[in-house]
This record gives sequence, structure tokens and C-alpha cells, in this order.
Amino acid sequence: MQFRRQTNSQEDINLTPLIDVVFLLLIFFMVSTTFTKETHLKLDLPQAEGEPLPELVDKIEVLINADGGYAINGKPLVNTKLETLMTGLEVVGKGLEKDKIPFVITADANVSYQSVVMAMDVAGRLGFVNITMTTKRPDGT
Repeated sequence: MQFRRQTNSQEDINLTPLIDVVFLLLIFFMVSTTFTKETHLKLDLPQAEGEPLPELVDKIEVLINADGGYAINGKPLVNTKLETLMTGLEVVGKGLEKDKIPFVITADANVSYQSVVMAMDVAGRLGFVNITMTTKRPDGT
């Protein structure tokens, strides 16, 4: 009995369609995904009984008086509008590393909460992340 020898033919898998499908899926997910930039404000609220922070030379300080008026580094703003505060902080913060420079909010005890929140909101929009609130000790110092 003579058996015929079977020839070993190599069967190849064509990877071209698989690569095409993977690239199409990649493009689909890249186009359909929405990217949002979330800004997180890092608040450093010192305890009222704690030790005072050292006096910082390079900082941006927003002062808010009892009437809701703003001052940036001791220079008062002409009004209390959001646009004025944002423009003033853009001018003062121009060229600074906003993720490293301290942003200090000093507000009167009787100021409205909205004024403080507006200052924090503007700071977050402009990229400041090191935000500190000024407080005083219970004994008045």
C-alpha cells in the first residue's frame, strides 16, 4: 500500500483586517471621548489655635472689606465686579508660576460669603492652586 504524502502547506493568518479594525476602534474612541479639564482648589485653612505662617514675600493677597470691596496686594479695585477682579489678578499674576505662588484671601469677619467664594472662583479659573485663608487666634493676635 502506498500512501501519498501530504504536503505541509503553511497556512498564514492575514493580520491586515485585524489591524484595520483595531485602528478604527481607536479612532472611534478618540473621537467620541470628551476630555474635561477639572480644576481642584487646594485650600490650606490654618487652625485658629495654630502657629502663624511665616510672612511670605512673594504672594498674591486679596483683601475683602466688610462692604465686599476688593484690593489686590493693597491696591483697591474700582468696583466689586467679577470681571474687574479677574482682570486685576491676571495683571498681578502675569508671568508667575501659579501652581507655586501662594494666593492669600484676607476677608473681614462680616463680609458676605459670596464675596469670598467669588475670589476663590476667580483664583481657580486663573490656575492658582495654593490658596490660603487668613484667620486670627481667639485671643486677638
